[in-house]
Amino acid sequence: MHELSVTESVLEIACRHAGKAQAKRVTDIYLVIGRLSSIVDDSVQFYWNLISKDTLCENAQLHFRRVPAELVCLDCQHQYQLAEELTPCPKCNSTRIRVLSGDEFHLESIEIERK
Repeated sequence: MHELSVTESVLEIACRHAGKAQAKRVTDIYLVIGRLSSIVDDSVQFYWNLISKDTLCENAQLHFRRVPAELVCLDCQHQYQLAEELTPCPKCNSTRIRVLSGDEFHLESIEIERK
């Protein structure tokens, strides 16, 4: 259900920036979603179709780019990409790890048509 609130935020940001740019309409929205994020693309799309009606963003195409999870072991400093679920360091088996990337969610860019 949290997809509704993040989708509302994306809509608000896109409409605000499109308005400042004197857009006729927003055609495309590019989102970056980390692999560890619990955001579900289909849910965002579902809510988008509902809440973007009668806005500058109505009928804008959403584009999702998934970012892999990058981790670093705090014991041996080995950096690695997460293949499956959260697992210990593949080099030393330590569970002391830190996420470097993969938990992000942000609006990367929008494309507009000008008036």
